[in-house]
Amino acid sequence: MKVIPLPRRSALVLTGAAVATLLAFAWPLFTAPSSALAQTDVAPLIFALVLPLVAGVVIVEISGGGLDAKTVAMLGVLSALGAILRPIGAGTGGVELVFFMIVLGGRVFGPGFGFILGCTTLFVSALITAGVGPWLPYQMLGAAWIGLGAGLLPRVRGRGELAGLAAYGAVASVAYGLLMNLSFWPFTLGADTSLSFVAGAPRLDNLGRFAVFSLVTSLGWEVGRALTTVVMIALLGGIVLRSLRRVSARAAFQTPAVFEPAPGHSDT
Repeated sequence: MKVIPLPRRSALVLTGAAVATLLAFAWPLFTAPSSALAQTDVAPLIFALVLPLVAGVVIVEISGGGLDAKTVAMLGVLSALGAILRPIGAGTGGVELVFFMIVLGGRVFGPGFGFILGCTTLFVSALITAGVGPWLPYQMLGAAWIGLGAGLLPRVRGRGELAGLAAYGAVASVAYGLLMNLSFWPFTLGADTSLSFVAGAPRLDNLGRFAVFSLVTSLGWEVGRALTTVVMIALLGGIVLRSLRRVSARAAFQTPAVFEPAPGHSDT
């Protein structure tokens, strides 16, 4: 059930936000050697300021379509649960429990809800764990797109639904880790190693360097995150989905109606 509808204008805003997010993560692959971004480490700070604005614009836009008190309460509960789950593994060996709740919340309540849930969950978690820093906007947007994607998955039920959610969770978990790597990789190793980012180098060369860098430094974490998400969905996904849908039915979420004058009626 989509508790926050996405009209055409919201879809356009989301498209713009997707482009901005892609640029924030993937700019090293497109920058020229003479670019100011390539010569300094100021790029992450610039995008760390821009990305919250992007997230804010999207949240304001999609929340204008149906963010009532019941929806806010549900967002608060699920964000709190996700924030509590996240420190349990604390990323040790790739154990990340937070995406489990974001995927299921987006699945049940729709892509708009999932986007906001991803943002708020990572934000609340950062406040709890003192994890606020220039990396936080990247984490928030990454989680937001995971929640939105879960809400856009094909509508199936039963074992097929859980299998699809588990597969999506695994792919999304790995993609999230790779995007986080890409956000700091250009400034991690300096310019003197075979894995370093080289401004202006052929895109495939830099992609190859990045692939080897990720393989060497974080593959275990990405696989662990994916496996954790799959196991959580397989073990608890059915129960949580039924519970969330029961709550949704009882809460009777409704989109605010738009007033349309009756035929022949005039305000003047």
